Amino acid sequence: MDSDKASPVRAWCDGCFDMVHFGHANFLRQASKMCDELYVGIHNDEEISKNKGPPVMTLDERMTMVGAIKWVKKSVASVPYITSVDTLKEHNCDFCIHGDDVTLDASGQDSYRYVREAGRFKECPRTKGVSTTDLVGRMLLMTKEHHRPCTPTTQVQEKSPYTSGTSGDSIELTDDVQKDFLQGREPKEGDRIIYVAGAFDLFHAGHVEFLEKARAMGDFLVVGVHSDVDVNRYLGKNYPIVTLLERALSVGACRYVDKLVYPAPFIVDQKLLDEIKPCKVVHGRHYRASSEIGLSMYELPKSLGIYEELDSGSSLTTEVIISRIIKNRGEFEERNRKKQAKELNYLSNTA
Repeated sequence: MDSDKASPVRAWCDGCFDMVHFGHANFLRQASKMCDELYVGIHNDEEISKNKGPPVMTLDERMTMVGAIKWVKKSVASVPYITSVDTLKEHNCDFCIHGDDVTLDASGQDSYRYVREAGRFKECPRTKGVSTTDLVGRMLLMTKEHHRPCTPTTQVQEKSPYTSGTSGDSIELTDDVQKDFLQGREPKEGDRIIYVAGAFDLFHAGHVEFLEKARAMGDFLVVGVHSDVDVNRYLGKNYPIVTLLERALSVGACRYVDKLVYPAPFIVDQKLLDEIKPCKVVHGRHYRASSEIGLSMYELPKSLGIYEELDSGSSLTTEVIISRIIKNRGEFEERNRKKQAKELNYLSNTA
């Protein structure tokens, strides 16, 4: 090993990463551009419940999601909620990065006060247009408002700018975001191409485990994301909870995905096969569409002998996540109320 070679600049991020969405992924993407290696710590359920309120997803599920984000070098489980210089030293990290929003502990103090005081803290902009609070609200309200194009709205001033829902904001598709999330790459000559498609609503650990196994079936994974109209047609109710763009951005952050097709045609036809040239068309076993609609999706690849079903091994589904939210609705509403009150108090004392 060359002793003169400079050590890589290693940064530390940590958080709950509950119901990981595009905003989380974009934060980690931005953080990765501030260093050579990005280590990400995930708080355990007990720490989150003590300082913030009960998480929706388990620690294992949250670890799976963070570990699958392509800008993360290493994920670390069960890290302290209050970030200290000792944590940075333990993992040989030069500094800590967090968004420009505020994160408070159970006492209402800044969770990053120690690394700030030590001069080992950096910020990157919070991603507007998506938040966990907004996604939970969509599930509880069970409306289709989020299927409509987003337009800017005036935010109510007495609400915390960090906890308030952001469904009225539009996601800003910068050139960097499009390149890093949506552009993908092209297959090399001889690559075995696998094609999968679906709603990928509330992109979760079950989806990640399916995509990881699908990618292992070949050399290049193309993922199709169905439109809001198609998803609502075959799933009904207020599905999808997450819009096409939000779903495509979440899938595009996954390290197992090589290329995206969005909106993907619902029926896998000859035109699509000619464009993608897959050796296999793969679908999961958690299939919820009606039999009449579902039978038409894969008629052609089945007739060609290239269709295959894949069991991800995960029992987690979008419905399971929604049922957790609805079952514990009171707890989540109280969690958000307390979080907003702490943020408002902190902002008023630091103004």
